[in-house]
Amino acid sequence: MATFTYETEVPVRFRDLDPMGRVHNAVVLVYVEEARTRYFQEVVGERLEQTGGALVHQEIDYTGPIELEDAVTVRYRVSKVGGSSLTTVFEVRTDDDVAADGEVVHVVLDEAGVPRAVPDAWRERIVAFEDGRVDLE
Repeated sequence: MATFTYETEVPVRFRDLDPMGRVHNAVVLVYVEEARTRYFQEVVGERLEQTGGALVHQEIDYTGPIELEDAVTVRYRVSKVGGSSLTTVFEVRTDDDVAADGEVVHVVLDEAGVPRAVPDAWRERIVAFEDGRVDLE
């Protein structure tokens, strides 16, 4: 079980619901994206849209429904810093239940769209925030 260092609340909006009254599965990944955006801004000190990167891998396991009245918390952490990538793990929770969990790999790109090294400043901030519980390449 992962130890999470960052969490943020995400509101469930009516538009997130499918015809059965549950949050649509694709929207759960939007909640994870909101957590990733906040993590980058609050921990890494960068606005995600200005980092020059792309998601290259995303996996998710759904373990329970999310409904309109649920309080949703996304727990998030960087588990690995590679040469040009960040591997993150997450949990999407409703109260005390895990509704989904998974992994995302973000690659840092230069202006031409070519992978580039993870900036040293990012690496240092992430390692400090994650209290050294990050695999480093």
